Amino acid sequence: MEYLIFAAVMLIFVLALMIKGYLDYKREQKDFIRKLYSDYGALPPREYKPEQYANISRYFEKHKEGFWIDDITWNDLNMDEVFKSLNYTYSAAGEEYLYYALRTPLMDVRELEKREELIEFFRTHADERVSCQYLFSRLGGTGKFSIYDYIDYLDGLGERSNLAHYAAIGAVALGIGSLFYSLPFGLLFLACVFIANVISYFKVKNEIDPYIVSFSYIFRLREMAEGLCGKKIRAIEAETEILRRSYKGLGSFKRGAYILMSPARMSGTGSGNLIDIFLDYLRMIFHLDLIKFNHMLSQMRIHREDIDEMLGILGKIETIIAIGAFREGCADFCVPFFTQKKAICAKNVYHPLIEKPVKNDISADRGVLITGSNASGKSTFLKTIAINSLLAQTIHTALADSFQTGLFRICSSMALRDDIVSGDSYYMVEIKALKRIMDELKRDGRPVLCFVDEVLRGTNTVERIAASAQILESLAAENCLCFAATHDIELTHLLQRDYKNHHFEEEIRYDDILFSYKIMDGRAVTRNAIRLLGIMGYEDQIVRRAEKMAEDFIACGSWKL
Repeated sequence: MEYLIFAAVMLIFVLALMIKGYLDYKREQKDFIRKLYSDYGALPPREYKPEQYANISRYFEKHKEGFWIDDITWNDLNMDEVFKSLNYTYSAAGEEYLYYALRTPLMDVRELEKREELIEFFRTHADERVSCQYLFSRLGGTGKFSIYDYIDYLDGLGERSNLAHYAAIGAVALGIGSLFYSLPFGLLFLACVFIANVISYFKVKNEIDPYIVSFSYIFRLREMAEGLCGKKIRAIEAETEILRRSYKGLGSFKRGAYILMSPARMSGTGSGNLIDIFLDYLRMIFHLDLIKFNHMLSQMRIHREDIDEMLGILGKIETIIAIGAFREGCADFCVPFFTQKKAICAKNVYHPLIEKPVKNDISADRGVLITGSNASGKSTFLKTIAINSLLAQTIHTALADSFQTGLFRICSSMALRDDIVSGDSYYMVEIKALKRIMDELKRDGRPVLCFVDEVLRGTNTVERIAASAQILESLAAENCLCFAATHDIELTHLLQRDYKNHHFEEEIRYDDILFSYKIMDGRAVTRNAIRLLGIMGYEDQIVRRAEKMAEDFIACGSWKL
């Protein structure tokens, strides 16, 4: 009697734990959904580990076509950090597609308008947005690697056959049949078959186990596609129709997947679940999960395009939702207006990564040449226009009161450095970066929008001015709009026919230097670099002599020490 009471108490205790776990899970679900409503526009906390962040680019690398932002421009504009400020996604599919979208500016206004319709739909339909975000959170990430890495690893397994596993099943059947011929012989034969099957099972199991995680994500991907189609959201009917066709193609991939995908499969946890133990023995003897693995591998290869299509469509939808969330979190933004002109006109445009940015206006239908001292704001302004031009053609959003622009191929040569690996000097790195922009001008397509910071700073003054003048004049071509910054006032005179001059300036007050970071018309006229020596504690004699040398050079055009 005592044993029965103890067993009943234990059963009630186990049931209570199960019920508590279920209730905790449901509460977490409700809390998460409530946050999706209440915290819309708040960037989700996320840790970017180097090995994981490196895989975010995999979808982009697999789908490069047409014009795309190259590594030099991406790094010049600190686009990794811009990406992180935009990453409101919850799944690997969305994260990788967002990265792809930022590196692939659209060249068709109709595509951008369609993207805008979806952005605004999800921004203004909270229930549909939250239901999708919840599904994407269930899809989740892929761990250390991209799904494309996993697929490539699976390809490395080569062709696999189930003949050996079917032979193992046949041997069991033969052993059972031999029992009717001779019981002692049959038992001995069957024992040998069981041992051989178990040994061969673990040999193959250890080989395939690292690859099962890829099936797990594909399985969740299919479930996500099916779940999203079930939502019947009218704004994405075209996308869900393609998804429906794709996930149905993977029906055979799903059927019977439990035998391989079960969390309790050969777990060794010692849970004592009789059903799980029984299934484990069936797997070892009949190789059922090994057979299913090979079948799923075959189905994955047959339907690889369906998998890629699902990743692309689901990633695109989550990217659209993330753009809306980014807008919600912005202090100021606008929807850009596109024209057929080679021009940019922006009002109160600002940099997305600066906490308290100074906003500026710019109107340019020809080249822009910017002068000013170090730290006055030249480079930041170039990046501000470049980033907003890129955001306009990717997420159809600009951080400005208004942003009017043409459609461009965007390139830059800004934050360069010596290349120790290749042995290239700074000057060699610089002229190679500029050459790739000039090569882009020769290709057919939309006009080029380029940004050059301190052109040819890696060489002497005479050759720098001569070469810079010729390069910048070439970048004033009919199919190019160039924004350039320089310290060389001579260029503002040499290029005034093709470039409009703007400048940033500083004010020295009470032995301190103040920057307004506001762009102004015309070339820079202040010469405060020498005065800064005095502010920083240099001897008066050095400052006075430097000022005298500068005045003599301006007066007679030659240097005297």
